[in-house]
Amino acid sequence: MSVVSNSGRRKRVQTGRQFFIIGTLFSVLALFAVPTAAESERVPCATQAPQKRAFFGDLHVHTRYSLDASTQGTRTTPAQAYQFARGERIGIQPWTPDGKAERSLQLSSPLDFAMVSDHAELIGEVYMCNTPEFEGYNSWQCLVYRHWSRGAFYLFNYMATIEQSHLGQCGDDAALCLRAALQPWQATQQAAEDFYDRSADCEFTTFVGYEWTGMDSSNGGNLHRNVVFRNAEVPRLPASFIDEPAAHLLWASLRDNCNDSGSGCDSLVIPHNSNYSAGSMFTGLMDDGAPMTEEYAASRARFEPLVEIMQHKGASECYFEMGVTEDELCAFEQLPKDNIAGFNDPPTPNTGFVRKVLVDGLVIENELGVNPYQFGVIASTDTHLGTPGAAREDLFLGHGGAGVSAEKEIPLGLPDELIYNPGGLAVLWAHENSREALFDAMRRREAYGTSGPRIISRFFAGWDFPANLCEAPNRIERAYADGVPMGSILPNERGAHTRPTFLVTASQDAGTPTTPGTPLQRLQVIKGWVDASGQRHERVVDVAGNADNGAAVDLQSCAASGSGFADLCTVWVDKDFDPSERAYYYSRAVENPTCRWSQRMCAAAGVNCARPETISDGYEGCCVAEHRPIVQERAWSSPVWYSPASAPDSGALGVSASRVNGSSN
Repeated sequence: MSVVSNSGRRKRVQTGRQFFIIGTLFSVLALFAVPTAAESERVPCATQAPQKRAFFGDLHVHTRYSLDASTQGTRTTPAQAYQFARGERIGIQPWTPDGKAERSLQLSSPLDFAMVSDHAELIGEVYMCNTPEFEGYNSWQCLVYRHWSRGAFYLFNYMATIEQSHLGQCGDDAALCLRAALQPWQATQQAAEDFYDRSADCEFTTFVGYEWTGMDSSNGGNLHRNVVFRNAEVPRLPASFIDEPAAHLLWASLRDNCNDSGSGCDSLVIPHNSNYSAGSMFTGLMDDGAPMTEEYAASRARFEPLVEIMQHKGASECYFEMGVTEDELCAFEQLPKDNIAGFNDPPTPNTGFVRKVLVDGLVIENELGVNPYQFGVIASTDTHLGTPGAAREDLFLGHGGAGVSAEKEIPLGLPDELIYNPGGLAVLWAHENSREALFDAMRRREAYGTSGPRIISRFFAGWDFPANLCEAPNRIERAYADGVPMGSILPNERGAHTRPTFLVTASQDAGTPTTPGTPLQRLQVIKGWVDASGQRHERVVDVAGNADNGAAVDLQSCAASGSGFADLCTVWVDKDFDPSERAYYYSRAVENPTCRWSQRMCAAAGVNCARPETISDGYEGCCVAEHRPIVQERAWSSPVWYSPASAPDSGALGVSASRVNGSSN
């Protein structure tokens, strides 16, 4: 793990001087200030959902302001990204010499919410190198950027993630690049303001946010996090890994410059791609490798209520290895490497998969009284094309991130590397589609993720749900009244012989008139717990549906066959419950098999692996052993936790102020 040294602390002091210089010299930029929440209040939403509604969105979107997107030809602005999320068609790379897009994309159904999350690191450099009138445009670094984009990608990223430094063209104290960063950060805020529906219709919500892009240089482990702000009150510049080179420094910056600043600013942080973290994202230790303290655990619980379980660069739910682990559904979109730097290290049970991290949190809670890993879950795309929500298998053209580039020309054959996928969607349960309601849903973890389809998932826990609750027309109202929803702590109110009950429901993606949704195959509950001796356990239970329903897919036509379920509902009782053991529970809804994006393209190209003459250039991947032609899309609920003692909720809403505000070093 990277250690925060004296040089790291000096950088924080240096950054303070940089912000002072910028604030003094460039206050003229106040002319372009974005209206704050207080200046631009919304009217009340005309429609309220007493039992809450599922709102679908994407909280991980990169545009032209991100280095990796721009060096692969992305020209999409934040405003265009929101236009796309609202259902408009936009053009994507490659571009003709006269600036016309050679490809385009459009969602089949608009999203309810979205957030542009460009990398905080290097946004000033990217803007500088694309703006002729800005000082530094003709520097050798910008010449490399414009004429050797791939070389610039590695050079700039090396300086930001390994050296934790800006480049030489940024001038003394990096002031020039920090000044350049103000413009794209303002443009990001303005786009969010312009496309936030403040009318009574409440059709679309935007969030201001960004990505903090850290890496463990010792193993290439991804430490990335997305920062989400509740409203238009945000720091003057986003805190980057260059300025705050450890997670606890990011939290401290957000605490001082946002959450505890008294300005009305509020934020939360979402770790992502723990499947690429080489075990460094959730070590059970503090950032410098020291044993975790109660204060550090509480800070993490306060700022990180959610984790991203699925996106373009793989699924992070759980680890699968043939003959070692039993849950074969964990093989879903598992990447062959455990790190983002490209080192040839395969994943292991300790790579950072969420299911193990959740049970690690129970162990730490036994020791410290605080659970730092009490995560709800979401999914998103991590698109680098500026196309939020583009997660359909049948429309996938790559995401322009870590995979195949289309900067110069349309890729021949498959548009992306086989290991990548279209990503997923974030889903939030709220009374209305507003920033306040959706942000509160994130903070209380009443959220879930899907691998792309718009599956509706509900998960409640209680002590006495009746066995016939699914038959009640007011079952959701009763579940809220007599239990707690996903993301909650199950109150420890009953005697030693009482067992928890769970209302578990899912409905298939309704689809569109031209593209119907896929039926569900089964509904599962996953339980993790720690026994009296400290041993970790997990169990996967099919609670509804039928894993042997005969559903299949023809690989040459991609036509699906067999039965399935439009809706599934059950009340499940944990008959093996031990009231003395900490535990978590979450649900997983699984669709019938369908063709993966890659197989759809292989079939459309007429590839038949039994006939080599049908394998044209660019489609060789259709027939390699690693190719996974079939996929079972799914939805993961956030967990519900049980604690044997009457302990406070260690999540964002329940940690005491003394714990939250304590030292996190």
